[in-house]
Amino acid sequence: MKISSILCLGLVGAAVASPSAISKRSTISEILADIEEAATCTACEALLVVLKVLAHLGNDDFVDVITEVCILAGIDDDDVCSGSISLEGPILAHDLRNMDIPSHTAQLFCTTVFGLCDYPAVTAYTVDFPSAKPADAVRPASSGETPIKVVHISDIHVDLYYETGANYNCTKPICCRPYDTADEPGNTDYPAGEYGNHNCDSPVVLEQSMYAAIQEFASDAAFTIFTGDVVEGAVWSVNESQVITALDNAYETQMAAYLSLVYAVTGNHDVSPVNSFPPADIDTTISSQWAYDTLSADWTQWLGSTVAATADDYGAYSIKYPDGNLRIIAFNSQFYYNENFWLYEATMETDPSGQLAWLVTELEAAESAGERVWLMGHMPMGSSSAFHDGSNYFNQIIERYDATIAATFYGHTHKDEFEIAYSDYSAQSAATANMVSYIAPALTPTSGNPTFRVYSVDPVTFGVLDFTVYIANMSAPGYQDSPTWEKYYSAKEAYGALLDPPVTDSAAEMTPAFWHNVTALFEDDDTVFQDYYARKSRGWDVDSCTGSCKTDEICQLRAAEAQYNCVTVTPGIDFKKRSSSSSSVSASDECSGSVFGKMFGDFEAAVAALTEAAEAKLGDGFLTTAVNSTLIN
Repeated sequence: MKISSILCLGLVGAAVASPSAISKRSTISEILADIEEAATCTACEALLVVLKVLAHLGNDDFVDVITEVCILAGIDDDDVCSGSISLEGPILAHDLRNMDIPSHTAQLFCTTVFGLCDYPAVTAYTVDFPSAKPADAVRPASSGETPIKVVHISDIHVDLYYETGANYNCTKPICCRPYDTADEPGNTDYPAGEYGNHNCDSPVVLEQSMYAAIQEFASDAAFTIFTGDVVEGAVWSVNESQVITALDNAYETQMAAYLSLVYAVTGNHDVSPVNSFPPADIDTTISSQWAYDTLSADWTQWLGSTVAATADDYGAYSIKYPDGNLRIIAFNSQFYYNENFWLYEATMETDPSGQLAWLVTELEAAESAGERVWLMGHMPMGSSSAFHDGSNYFNQIIERYDATIAATFYGHTHKDEFEIAYSDYSAQSAATANMVSYIAPALTPTSGNPTFRVYSVDPVTFGVLDFTVYIANMSAPGYQDSPTWEKYYSAKEAYGALLDPPVTDSAAEMTPAFWHNVTALFEDDDTVFQDYYARKSRGWDVDSCTGSCKTDEICQLRAAEAQYNCVTVTPGIDFKKRSSSSSSVSASDECSGSVFGKMFGDFEAAVAALTEAAEAKLGDGFLTTAVNSTLIN
């Protein structure tokens, strides 16, 4: 279809005017010239007009031009740009072809992908519950019985192509692979050790070392939870076959050899293209069903065929723990993830694939049966990566069933963190704190020292009494010969005695009120806070966090609902928290993988690159095509 036909058919419209005197223009080149030096929300919507025209030319032209933009902007190596855009480009083109501009979706796209608009207000939606919350619904008191142990691992990101001796100082997002001759063992001045490097994802031997350490420190664990992300971070080259191989190796070979019972969730990397989880109502030939099929088959050894079959729908399942009154509910958090580009529909779904309704059904049944529940996902629902709308609707469910859910468990951030939910976010206190999200740090060395957690759990209430973090210190002598795993810290030992009143009884639950009081301790005692901050990366590459960095960090800890997390929006797909003069706290997505938004971190340079790329790939005809002025609102 000719470009002029696209424009005259009325497929494009946007606000191009702005307070900085951006005026309406009649051609693509004039629109781009107007917005090049105006990194504003209005400029972003004008940019979407151009990208929508480009998307209507077809996926091939869209991918060609955006790949060239990535290369010209110097975002990544050429092969990373071409590989990444070839995978995610068709999804973005799908979004843009169906997008109304301006609209709620367009504003959200400019917020979460480009970082140029403020977050729109949450779209009002009330989750439907079969029954009202019982008036006497309260968290049960600890039983005092002998605790059980539960292991929590996350974000193992195992690189099956890791090669000892390969270059760890490469130009790719992950290294320790022989990408070219210069990277091969024997040809580089930066040879990777056998057990990993901070510039690389996990070698298989590191994964095996962790499982051996789990057997050493928690051989009597009742079960293990794994909050997702098996696949390594070379997302520009990972294909369906490689994802299947990685999933099968992790679940059927490695975990099966070391761990007796595992409950796992779907991670955003456990598919190709990365982050690609189209809800059921999306009409597309780019399916992720093969990933669900693989996970369902791999999990059957622990879930049984009946429950595993439910995971085949969209990666979610509900199962009763056989040795106690606990129900494990695993949900697919990628349906609320702002880099799952399938979600940017003209009218965005309030409940993609009906998962929230399913979750209500499962929790209602658990409440009626008097069961306790552990709720597991990959992405924390209060993070900067979560859509505010979906997080709000999810939090309504947490509020309704807070006496049934013992705790929620996540990974994704790669950091050692927690989040607190409140019944009233305008009056955050120990009294209004009603849920804790336990966010496990990662095995992959890219975010710190390799690690896992072991929870001490009440066998009746299934409340978390304590957790202990174990690490392998990569800076220790002899690490590359054989990692030494050791206790890093215990949460109750680190914080319990410092609270008023102290909480040191090994049988006492670390309740939501406990964790709120820990954040109050952070406010009052900077030494304790700095110790917490260092533990996020397990003592690796630690900076101090003061001023607004500290206040925003505490704000995030008190925000299991995303709209309250104090994250500000800046250009580029990775959001950054407000910074003080001495330091800044990154709220960037450790587990991302998208390069599209990163291209517009420098908006002026990116628009210039888009102009150059469009001319090079499509010729002058694209840039000089007239836009029907009546179509620009």
